[in-house]
Amino acid sequence: MIKKFLFLTATVAFLASCSNESKTNSTSTNEIATNQQETVDSTANTASGVIEFENASYDFGQVKEGEIVEHIFKFKNTGEAPVILAQVSASCGCTTPDYTREPVLPGKEGEIKVSFDSKGQVGNQQKIVTIISNAENRVTTVQIKGIVEG
Repeated sequence: MIKKFLFLTATVAFLASCSNESKTNSTSTNEIATNQQETVDSTANTASGVIEFENASYDFGQVKEGEIVEHIFKFKNTGEAPVILAQVSASCGCTTPDYTREPVLPGKEGEIKVSFDSKGQVGNQQKIVTIISNAENRVTTVQIKGIVEG
């Protein structure tokens, strides 16, 4: 009899604690959602930069294996606030980007220099460089493509 009473008491306590936890998490989730919406609303009212590339794609044609192809992608900040490039990364270790490190002011230009080492890369090639910034278009890409002959 005592075992049944203890079991029943433990079950009721467990269910009560689960119910309280659910209410607490629900409130926390609602508060988080409200805070995130307020952040989005306040961010929407501030000016931002915009990255616009002259050309977001470069076709280097045909090259012999082992040649290094370089191209500079120029972009303009057409927004109303400085653009800062936070990260510029390539889809492959054979492709190396270098980029403007200082903030690009509204109306000014920046650049991303891409070097592609064709050693061991025979055939059709398409390498993507991903740009992450504080601009309105936070993630953008450029590509370099062509054919490497063996």
